[in-house]
Amino acid sequence: MSSTIDLCCELISRPSVSPDDQGCQDVLSARLQKLGFQLENMPFGEVKNLWARRGTTAPLFCFAGHTDVVPASNPENWDSEPFSPEIRDGLLYGRGSADMKGSLAAMITACENFLAQHAEFNGSIAFLITSDEESIAVDGTVKVIETLQNRNEQIDYCLVGEPSSSKVLGDTVRNGRRGSLNGNLKVIGKEGHVAYPDLAINPIHTFLPALTELSQIEWDQGNDYFPATSFQISNISAGQGTTNVIPGEMSLLFNFRFSTEVTAEGLMAQVQAIFDHHYENYELEWQLSGNPFITEEGVLTNAVVKSIEAVNGVACSLSTGGGTSDGRFIAPSGAQVVELGPINASIHKNNEHVAVADLDQLALMYEKILEEVLL
Repeated sequence: MSSTIDLCCELISRPSVSPDDQGCQDVLSARLQKLGFQLENMPFGEVKNLWARRGTTAPLFCFAGHTDVVPASNPENWDSEPFSPEIRDGLLYGRGSADMKGSLAAMITACENFLAQHAEFNGSIAFLITSDEESIAVDGTVKVIETLQNRNEQIDYCLVGEPSSSKVLGDTVRNGRRGSLNGNLKVIGKEGHVAYPDLAINPIHTFLPALTELSQIEWDQGNDYFPATSFQISNISAGQGTTNVIPGEMSLLFNFRFSTEVTAEGLMAQVQAIFDHHYENYELEWQLSGNPFITEEGVLTNAVVKSIEAVNGVACSLSTGGGTSDGRFIAPSGAQVVELGPINASIHKNNEHVAVADLDQLALMYEKILEEVLL
């Protein structure tokens, strides 16, 4: 097996369910220390973060990723042990193989190969590794970026190893992400017997006019980089599970995935106005997961596109689709940010896997990106 596959297997074998790193960063640190990187551990709360840098000059190229994984629920539904890496028919199975221990392994071996061939290069290389991406993401990358900004340490180019590919390795590269805004609404009514509705207030009925209005709004039309903003309800709960009681309150979760045509503040104000119009008694809490960001075509995107085509002949497309990533914390610092990683079809699922050949190709892509940006 290649060094990339060996390293990926070593990382998979450590059950690093978020935010427990399980020693993964120690494994990566040992490899980076041999390459002359200065290592800096940045723990916050229960989260382990690693900032490793080689060089002191600009531009600073940073590999970013996470060692934590989602739980392997229902291990009995896996064809092999989730944390015991196994190769079958050219595929490497194990939790985190695609999201994103495979990318981390490829980053390390790409850097090893690059430095073995280029003792001198322009600028610096860094690694930003966290164990808090799959969870609430409050003590991970966002805290490291705050620390770097406080000491005026600027990332110029950042490659995040999220599994961006769709059908073929490198066919899709994320050069931005939509914003994500969550709302938690509680509509307070008055409990009562269904036979006496005049003595009760049904919060579900109360909510329907607002729901109709919210679902019919065109929030924006999107732009060249982003699709139109979408509003989606993800959960509704009310009642006691009986047929003869009008519930006293209703709880609802909803989400906006929004473009740069609107702002989180504008969306909150518009929704608040609608609720104020329809309700007298409600509670509303907001949680902003991240604002939208975009890296326009330039040095980093050009390097990524050229490197993918050189390795496997794929003409990639730049996309802002998908969910959120830690790129949302890095881009506001002024860095150009792209995401390139394995095929994402099996992530967060039973029998998560990645093609062995893809990981070796991914390491080559990363190496060529370093050459394009730093030589």
